[in-house]
Amino acid sequence: MIIYLSSIKLKLPGLKIWACTFVGLLLFSQACTRPPKEVFQKHSISRKGMVVTAHYLATQVGLDIMQKGGNAVDAAIAVQFALAVVYPRAGNIGGGGFLVFRNSEGSVTSLDFREKAPADAYRNMFVSDSTQKEQLESGLAIGIPGTVAGMWEMYNSLNPNLSFAELLQPAINLAREGFSITEAEAERLNTFKQLFLDNNDYPIPFVKDKDWVTGDLIKQDELADMLQRIADEGPDAFYKGGNAIYLTQAARNKSGIIRIQDLASYKPIWRDAISSTYKKYTIHSMAPPSSGGLTLIQILKMIESFSLEMNAWESAYNIHLVVEASKRAFANRATYLGDPDFVKIDQANLISPAFLTNQMLEYNPNFATEVASIDKQQRTVSPKEHYETTHFSIVDGAGNAVAITTTLNSNYGSGIFVKEGGYFLNNQMDDFSIAPGIPNQYGLVGSEANAIEGNKRMLSSMSPTIIEMDDELFMVLGAPGGPTIISSVLLVFLNVVEFELTLAEAVGNRRFHHQYLPDEIVMEDKDWNPEVLKSLESRGHKIRKIKSMGAIAAIRVLQDKTLEGAADPRDESHAQGL
Repeated sequence: MIIYLSSIKLKLPGLKIWACTFVGLLLFSQACTRPPKEVFQKHSISRKGMVVTAHYLATQVGLDIMQKGGNAVDAAIAVQFALAVVYPRAGNIGGGGFLVFRNSEGSVTSLDFREKAPADAYRNMFVSDSTQKEQLESGLAIGIPGTVAGMWEMYNSLNPNLSFAELLQPAINLAREGFSITEAEAERLNTFKQLFLDNNDYPIPFVKDKDWVTGDLIKQDELADMLQRIADEGPDAFYKGGNAIYLTQAARNKSGIIRIQDLASYKPIWRDAISSTYKKYTIHSMAPPSSGGLTLIQILKMIESFSLEMNAWESAYNIHLVVEASKRAFANRATYLGDPDFVKIDQANLISPAFLTNQMLEYNPNFATEVASIDKQQRTVSPKEHYETTHFSIVDGAGNAVAITTTLNSNYGSGIFVKEGGYFLNNQMDDFSIAPGIPNQYGLVGSEANAIEGNKRMLSSMSPTIIEMDDELFMVLGAPGGPTIISSVLLVFLNVVEFELTLAEAVGNRRFHHQYLPDEIVMEDKDWNPEVLKSLESRGHKIRKIKSMGAIAAIRVLQDKTLEGAADPRDESHAQGL
């Protein structure tokens, strides 16, 4: 049992004092109303278990579950539901995601609990007179959620130690008792207030008359009730009965096409992880309908035969090589990838030495390869700073490893809130190719392989990844960030294995990204050597700066079997060991 702390604000002349007060005992801990700066722990070392998530309260939930005797699977399920409470921008029960899992004996598998299109969806549903607002904020934007079914499937297939109800209890408590928001969370809720008002004609717990400020308490009674029903009844509480009616009504009130049968028929799918080698390492990542693993592996295999210079990203040669490989891999993504249940994808060929060697035949270390321009009649969108997705990594003391990336797509998804259930609905339909060559909100283009079709899963860039060295667990990592997820995972891995950075250094190091179209290198605005930038531009590259990209949550197994956790300094993620 851990002491639950609340807080009070003492008002004295010209002074405000925040003080913690004892309130009671709960299964998990909560921070004072104003979380101390050190609560966002970025680095941790442990032999007993490690949890790295986007929110310190979710990390604590995972640790508490393992302290009760749960394994990494137990902790992951509890963390996912906790994130639905404390990280509503991306943590969810109204969205979906992917799992890559490696058990303590070295067996690897993956679970696809990605959203899918409603049965009534059709190829051109967004083309005629549609706007990006319709593609992102209307009921038509909503895919059939997969998260609850995915967690239930994990629970029934991966040998957890605790009861399903025990795993939901921390999230229920957080929703019922409330939690105190951080400065960043307050700012985010204020920023998206208009989205909430535009898409809901009833009160929701994330809107109030005044602006949110650091330390405000958010309680979510409807979500607590929904989670309690899931704890008691399993996924039927979400996909059937009252919630199915409420969800379909919420979507249809905003021109959606979801039917109750769409929910009742949803099933997650176990898939083989896509696996390949890079030197002495074996990479296991998510296969289609995520593009993340295949694109990541293609880039690594394309650069494997080249010698990287040891000065890392201070080398224009290194950046140019990775960018040129990325162009080709993202072009393949746009051409070949979609839902494998609808489109034939020759994954073995796409990561074969013959195919990838051929891809690099025209590579020139001194000149950028030209890529086809998007037709001037079509929208062009450049990738932006995106954290709408969330990733968490967990390893327990026995060596079971979980990498889960989950999302609502945009921040708070469509903004459409199921009042009776207390959750946001995704806007995942935008991840389909609306039409060939027309980019989505992340600037990604696609082909017929990712065209809209009823019951089809939309292509993703999520890249939950587990890496082995000499057949032993070596690293668990992933990130949010749309297409920049792939680059973030790639660069952190290379920082460790090629440039010998510590995990914390690797996660904190500057990042860059190229996704084929638009034809530009996106770089974090972080003190790049002017000579490096000049050298890239002389090769023919266009450069655009953004504030930041990706938010890695990573765990590395050191030579003495100690677990090293690293949370990204770019956000409020939290790494902590037992």
